[in-house]
Amino acid sequence: MTTSPQVTMLGLGNMGQALARAFLAHGHPITVWNRSPEKGDALVAASARRAVTVADAVAGADLVVVCVVDYVAARQLLEPAAAALRGRTVVNLTADSPDAARELAGWAAGHGIDYLDGSIMTPTVTIDTPDAVLIYSGPADLYERHTATLAALGGAQHHLGTDPGRAAAFDVALLDLFWTAVSGLSHAFALAKAEGIDGADFAPFAEGLTSLLLSSVDEHAARLDEGNYDADVATLATIAAGVEHVVEASGRAGLDTSVQQAVLAQMRRAIDAGHGGDDVSRLTAALLSDRRPKWASLRH
Repeated sequence: MTTSPQVTMLGLGNMGQALARAFLAHGHPITVWNRSPEKGDALVAASARRAVTVADAVAGADLVVVCVVDYVAARQLLEPAAAALRGRTVVNLTADSPDAARELAGWAAGHGIDYLDGSIMTPTVTIDTPDAVLIYSGPADLYERHTATLAALGGAQHHLGTDPGRAAAFDVALLDLFWTAVSGLSHAFALAKAEGIDGADFAPFAEGLTSLLLSSVDEHAARLDEGNYDADVATLATIAAGVEHVVEASGRAGLDTSVQQAVLAQMRRAIDAGHGGDDVSRLTAALLSDRRPKWASLRH
């Protein structure tokens, strides 16, 4: 008899397969299910059990892990199996919005299903390595109950609080930082290329500037938490003048300036509100004060 908790993996995209392989590698009996069954062939060859239905897949599972495209898909596959899931724990590692996580947690609670929400913050290749980073939110005792099983996924794992939407909130905020920065990087290289600058010549300067951005993260956080926006290096008005130069140069080079214009518009709103002499961190406070009524995603 095995004493390792039994795991069910719902969703066998690239990440789902990596998660399933990690559980198998650490000795967990695993059942897999996917809409396209053939995606589980390699896992079945490695001793996983393939289920025909979700209800069959979760029967007998100590832990049910979900990793699909979004929470609409997650709910569509979980709802028909609600009775089979009663009394079991679902860990949803599907990426989506904080409100979607809270809605699914509410549905689970209404059906007697224990629920943890989570996000995977690193690429597929990091799973079951020290470089993996996973975050979770939901009942602390539920997380602690399954910590040893989830450890199979590797790396650093963090429980961030009881609000089921908190992990997703971290996820979307960090994705905002990363992909907005990648957009800026892409545009910067395009502007440099448009001016005849080779990527190899531009890269060392870009790396230096990225290091400067990294060093400012802790200061930005401290200013927000303290409410201290006194400028000691450059004012928002000075920075906005620099962005104006970027917009002008980009426009003359024939490049799309929609993102840069949006950045400049945010800065000008803060300046017009009397914050031109403040530190750039004032932009975060300005964005929060300008918040509009919440809107619901069309998918939900």
